[in-house]
This record gives sequence, C-alpha cells and structure tokens, in this order.
Amino acid sequence: MPQFGQITPAQAFRLIGTPDAPAIFDVRAEEDVVALPRTLPTARLIPHDRVATLTDPPGRAILVCAGGRKLSEGAAAWLRTLGWQAEVLEGGALAWQAAGLPMTPLSLLPPPGAPWVTRHRPKIDRIACPWLIRRFIDPTARFLFVAPAEVRAVADRFAAIPFDIEGVTFSHRKDRCTFDALLDDFQLHTQALDRMATVVRGADTDRHDLVPQAAGLLALSVGLSRMCRDDLQQLEAGIALYDALYRWARDGHEEGHDWPAGRRE
Repeated sequence: MPQFGQITPAQAFRLIGTPDAPAIFDVRAEEDVVALPRTLPTARLIPHDRVATLTDPPGRAILVCAGGRKLSEGAAAWLRTLGWQAEVLEGGALAWQAAGLPMTPLSLLPPPGAPWVTRHRPKIDRIACPWLIRRFIDPTARFLFVAPAEVRAVADRFAAIPFDIEGVTFSHRKDRCTFDALLDDFQLHTQALDRMATVVRGADTDRHDLVPQAAGLLALSVGLSRMCRDDLQQLEAGIALYDALYRWARDGHEEGHDWPAGRRE
C-alpha cells in the first residue's frame, strides 16, 4: 500500500487515458532527466522550484521525480497550499520504468498546447489521433481542420504539427494508419492501445476482416460526420466515442451480450 499522499505507478497508469486523468508534473533534477530522457504519458516537465508559478486552475496532480522523494514530496506539498489535490508517484520515474509502463521520449514532445493541423471533415483517423494526443501526449493540444491543399502551408505559418496527410511524419505507413504511427513514435504501446489500434486501422482502411468492431466504428464515425457540420463539434463528440472504445479495449473486450439467455441454442 502506498503511504499517505502517494500513488503507485499501476494506480497512476489506470488514470491516464481517461477523461478525469490528473495533471502530471515531472519535477526531476536536470541530471536525472539526462540519465533518463523520457517521461510519463501527458507529463509536463517543470523545474521543482517553478511549481509555485503554475497558473493552471487547481485540480488533481501527480508529482514525479527520479525516486519519489524530496523533489516530488516538496512540490506536492507546495501545490497543496495552492488548492491542488497533489500526490507523489511512489518510487518516481525509476519505479515507473521498472514496471515496464510506457514512457515518451522527451525529444519528441511538442510544447504544451501546440497546435496540430490536418484535413477538414474528419472521419476516423483524424478523430482517433486527436483523442490519442489529448489522452496520452498533450491534454492541452489544439486541433486545426483546414482545406486539404492548405495543411502544409498552415503548419508552416502557424507552427503546427501536420498529421494524416501524405509525406509528413505522422501519417499512414504501408498498411498501418496514423494512429499506429503515433503509438510507434511516442512509444505508447500497451495491450489496450494496440487492441484499439487494430479497430481504428480496420475501420480507417476499410479492412473489416481485422476485427468485427471495425465495421461498427466506421458506421458510428460516418454517422457523426453526418450529424455534425462543425469539425470541432464532431471532434468533441468523437472524443467521447473513443473514450468508450478505450475502456472497452482496456477492461471490456472479453465481455459479450446474450439476452434473452440461450437465444443461440
């Protein structure tokens, strides 16, 4: 059992990827970051003595240092004085790494709130990818939907990250889709996300032979695109859809439904 004010890596990882996930602040010393240049999904790297300057509205937070001791303990205590519900990651980043939980290379992380840009009128990959980015990379990311011919120019002029168009880093790779590319590059592979990726890939590439759920995701995605004239409205509705798909992939993929009982006999 963790001590008061602490949370285990397993408990913390169960929260990441959900709508109520806490903010994660990586307050490791510089030498510890150099020794392990990766961090937890959604974590924001911030010096321990800068937590007092945070302007985020108080909420739940997890503080991470190398070993879960003085830096995270002190930063968590300070945040509590500002109204945060702050907890320390038990064992710190080293315990997270030892547990084999996903860690993202710091060299790949965009600045918090960085814009991403793609083609307008999204269907599947262009909703699934923003969900993955918001839930596992940057909860504050913004998404720009523009005319297909303008994606590259908008990315250049607005310092945005282009995705799901030909010839950019985050796009389809052979028979795999952009969702797969993000999992690969940000090193986010887990059983649940890999299971979810197969559904997204099957729906996005029209390969419903991969898993039966692919046809259902396509149907729901097409329905959302017909219901929503505004891309951002569709994105928000789609986020809820992918929240449900993630919980199925993580916790409910073995569950079936048989009512009335024995109807298959």
